[in-house]
Amino acid sequence: MLNRRQLRIKVLQSLYAYYQSDEQDVVKAEKQLHFSIDKMYEMYLYLLQLIVEMQGMAIEKIESGRNKKLPTPEDLTPNTKFVTNIPLRMLSNSKVLRKACEQTGVSWSDNMDLVKKVFKALTATEDYIEYMGSKTRGFEHDKEFLLRFFKRHMVNFDMLHDYFEEKSIFWNDDLDLMAGMAIKTIKNIDEDKDDIELLSLWKDAEDEQDFMKILFRQTVSKGEENEKLIDESTKNWELERIALMDIILMKMALAEAKSFASIPLKVTLNEYIELSKYYSTPKSNSFINGVLDQLFNKLKENGTIAKTGRGLIDE
Repeated sequence: MLNRRQLRIKVLQSLYAYYQSDEQDVVKAEKQLHFSIDKMYEMYLYLLQLIVEMQGMAIEKIESGRNKKLPTPEDLTPNTKFVTNIPLRMLSNSKVLRKACEQTGVSWSDNMDLVKKVFKALTATEDYIEYMGSKTRGFEHDKEFLLRFFKRHMVNFDMLHDYFEEKSIFWNDDLDLMAGMAIKTIKNIDEDKDDIELLSLWKDAEDEQDFMKILFRQTVSKGEENEKLIDESTKNWELERIALMDIILMKMALAEAKSFASIPLKVTLNEYIELSKYYSTPKSNSFINGVLDQLFNKLKENGTIAKTGRGLIDE
């Protein structure tokens, strides 16, 4: 599920594209923000569907062996442990997953070469060989292997990363979170149920979508106002010398501090310092920390920022 940090990242990416664009079309930028969220869910489905494709590859391999002109004893009596893996079969037979993939257009049919390469690499791993050679059977044993198979190998396959990067510019920072959702989906598979349950991107859709929308819109609408505040607090620096990413991060932090009375200032400050570590220059976190700390204190004193709720008044 999406968390607030992931939403901040999505807003940051959209704002960076907006401020870099010659058009600076705010409506288009906001649509791109929502589109990037939709693409995250597609990645989640792609990962689950790729697991299903692994079973398809295994079945194809078994059938190919049986149809040889001179089949070996192994071809005639193949090891079917993987294709009969219970959670894997439930994924493969899932009407819920099939419907979601049809609705979003998620399919590996045009990329079967990649699917075959993933299958070949994964079936050569020690984990797969050990599982296929084990005499242990049962739902929990199958699920434990499927989770290990996915976490250790499939999601770390370099060619898969390359595919996702080429498929969508919005997926560069989404793989860990979507892989986590796929893992949770596998963990939640219940042998006694008729189908699997897909996760929602949202824990509280209305609240989180409002947070994202307000943060984006307030950062843009209060952009000039907050830029002046930043300029006043960085008198030894010309704005042109400050990295664009740093300016956007500080604008977002100021917009958040002013717009969300229930979010403690310490939380806002720490979140944007952390984001600067990943998305800006090595020295940005200390620079942003100093500027925002000064501005937050100033805006608290003049009443521009007011926090409400237990534990927030003195933040």
